[in-house]
Amino acid sequence: MGKNEKTPITVNDVEYFVEDMTDEQKALLNHVNDLGRKLDNARFNMDQLAVGRDAFVARLAEALENPEVEPVNKLTRSLEEPAAEASE
Repeated sequence: MGKNEKTPITVNDVEYFVEDMTDEQKALLNHVNDLGRKLDNARFNMDQLAVGRDAFVARLAEALENPEVEPVNKLTRSLEEPAAEASE
């Protein structure tokens, strides 16, 4: 926006300009915006957690149906071994 243009926001179908707000109103607007970002991040994290949980449920079902498949802890250990060797 240009130097003389104001930043509009709409609250309850009424348009306001950020530049005309009091410091308290600007602080409240900042809280609203920050909480919106946090809610978006929480939804993103919940999506990741749900997918991760589903993956572990699938692996559990696979392990129960096919006991000869290598356990998760052995797979994890094999991933960590190169790092352990590098530190020796």
